[in-house]
Amino acid sequence: MTRATEAYTVGAIVIATYIILYLGIFPLPETVQEKIIPVLPWWGLVTFGSYCLGNIGSAMYTFRDCPEAYHELMGEITQAKSELRAKGMQI
Repeated sequence: MTRATEAYTVGAIVIATYIILYLGIFPLPETVQEKIIPVLPWWGLVTFGSYCLGNIGSAMYTFRDCPEAYHELMGEITQAKSELRAKGMQI
């Protein structure tokens, strides 16, 4: 089973479960049915967004510097400047 198939299967199960709960096929207390179940998609969206932002922030915080890449990039910039100056461009 591929990862996409697994994701679609889990998504279908979650959506089917939500529809069953939202339509009241499975009886729940009235407070849960009227106040919690309708806002679950928004809660899931906010939770997913928070996870994504936290994951990006964590990746930025633990980003490793690459001094070799920095020196290589600076050399390429210097080379490009000298080539453009040789062609008559002012930088």
